[in-house]
Amino acid sequence: MYRVLVLLRGPAATTPRQSSRCALLLRTGLTPYCVQPRSHPWSLLRCPGSGSQRFFSSSTSTESSKDSLVKWLLFLIPVASFGLGVWQIQRRKWKLNLIEQLEAQTTSTPIPLPIDPAELQTMEFRPVTVRGHFDHSKELYVRPRTLVKPSNESGGMGPQENGAHVITPFICTDLGITILVNRGFVPTRKLNPQTRMKGQIDEEQDLVGIVRLTETRQQFAPKNDVQRNVWYYRDLAAMAEKTGAEPIYIEADYGSTVPGGPIGGQTRTTLRNEHLQYTVTWFSLSAFTSILWYQKFIRRAL
Repeated sequence: MYRVLVLLRGPAATTPRQSSRCALLLRTGLTPYCVQPRSHPWSLLRCPGSGSQRFFSSSTSTESSKDSLVKWLLFLIPVASFGLGVWQIQRRKWKLNLIEQLEAQTTSTPIPLPIDPAELQTMEFRPVTVRGHFDHSKELYVRPRTLVKPSNESGGMGPQENGAHVITPFICTDLGITILVNRGFVPTRKLNPQTRMKGQIDEEQDLVGIVRLTETRQQFAPKNDVQRNVWYYRDLAAMAEKTGAEPIYIEADYGSTVPGGPIGGQTRTTLRNEHLQYTVTWFSLSAFTSILWYQKFIRRAL
């Protein structure tokens, strides 16, 4: 069944002539609608006598609702930016507390090295003591590395020399096991043990070091070349298999340094902390977009 829509110009049935027109159309089965005045452009109103009045949304009201939706969606940009700035403040506090805890942990009183793997998993950055001697015939080299100077040693801001960390098996006479010890940094020109024979001490000694756990290869880091003895990250399982030691690893402190040998104390406790820059960035973006939003939707409407 088809319905015919008849439009009558002008207010709905405001004159006797228009009323009779509506009545005539109703008797013929047609539904008359009247176009409203310009105060309500393009709106249609069913004439009296044709049932309940029904209003249709105009194109103007539709556009208005769309503009309102866009307005508040764009307002989410400065709001979200402000929220991210607040979040970065909290992240910065967390990072500073973490750095403080690491520094306090690495400077705590050394304890004898435990050999229980489960206990060692909870002791990263804890100083320990061991007694024994090095097996210099099975050195490993982790590179490239730069020198970490002790906090009480002043130095210039000149270019840092590249080199490697020397990882040497250490036979613990008090524990009856062999562990891995990062003796410290050597420059590239001193990588060959023959160039630093003075520092290759064989005597039994007491050693203080920091417990470290195995590392996971980063996404873009090269793989370790075990055959060529080139290591880019510490894979304790592979290192232990290569040297015949236990997968226990400590980093010797600065006091272990001997003339002509690797420079100890290469544990890095400074973590990347750029949250202050992120905070400034997010708050600046929030302020800038808030100004743009105000000029676009509030100032123009005034």
